[in-house]
Amino acid sequence: MMDRLFDWSLVCTLRNWFEQAGPEAPTWFRGLSDPIVGPALHAMHTDPGAPWTVASLATEAGVSRSLFAKRFTAVLGRPPLNYLTESRMDEAEELLTDTDLTIAQIAKAVGYADPFGFSAAFKRHRGQSPTAFRASAA
Repeated sequence: MMDRLFDWSLVCTLRNWFEQAGPEAPTWFRGLSDPIVGPALHAMHTDPGAPWTVASLATEAGVSRSLFAKRFTAVLGRPPLNYLTESRMDEAEELLTDTDLTIAQIAKAVGYADPFGFSAAFKRHRGQSPTAFRASAA
């Protein structure tokens, strides 16, 4: 019970601090609390392997594609699909480090149709192949 109480108080403290910070709050916090960007961020992080497009994310947000893309970029400082790719690469790093899943399984989990496309994207974003990353993290 004490652990849960500590978790709850930490979350409340951070939320209060970030709300007082206004535009100085981290972009992810501002994004989650934004009525347009928030639902799309929630959807992306709930199901990172889904075949997300700007149109499908705009549907999650309940707005047009152009309004969604403009608002997302203004709030988070980068376009939605760039954010999605970065988020998927972060998830892939975690899976490469913390699991014994194959590269093909990780590729599918983070939204890539095949391991070759995933490996190319991972290398482009992280500077090394998933196999090399896994070996250096071990």
